[in-house]
Amino acid sequence: MDSERLRNASLNIGLALAALVAVALIYALVVRWTGPDPAPLGRARGDLGDIIQVDVRNGCGITGLAARMTDYLRDRGFDVVEQGDHTNFDESRTVVLDRVGNPRAAEALARAVGLGTDRVQEEIRTDYFLDATIVIGADYAAIYPFLDSNTDGALPPCQ
Repeated sequence: MDSERLRNASLNIGLALAALVAVALIYALVVRWTGPDPAPLGRARGDLGDIIQVDVRNGCGITGLAARMTDYLRDRGFDVVEQGDHTNFDESRTVVLDRVGNPRAAEALARAVGLGTDRVQEEIRTDYFLDATIVIGADYAAIYPFLDSNTDGALPPCQ
C-alpha cells in the first residue's frame, strides 16, 4: 500500500511539473504573439530580424559628416561597417542605395534619417557584404543627424 501511495504521489508531482512547464511555454508564446515588436522604434531590423549593415559615404565634402552620421545610426541600432568619402563631393541630395535587393532595409535607413522612400535607389553590388549605403549630399542640413547643429550654424553649407 505504501509503495502504491509513493508511486501515485510521484506521478502527481510529475504531472504538476509538466503542467507548470506547459503553462510557461503557452505564456511565452502568447507574449511573443501579442507583445511589443522585438525591434522597438529606433532599432534597425531587416526582413529576417537581422541588424541592418550600412556604409556611410560623405558626398558633400564637409569634414566630419560621415562620422556624425555613423554615430547617429549606431545609436539607433544600425551596424555601420564602413564610413568615408564618396567618389565625388558634388552630390546635391542625400540618397540611400539598396545594395542587396532588400528595399525594406534601405527604407528603414531612409526613415531613420528623415528621408522619404523616394530617396531610396536600388544599386545592387554583389561584391558588397552590407545592406545599404547612405550618401550624404548638399542637403544634409535638412536630415535628422544634422538638424540640431544647424540652428547654431555649427556646420557650414556644402561648396
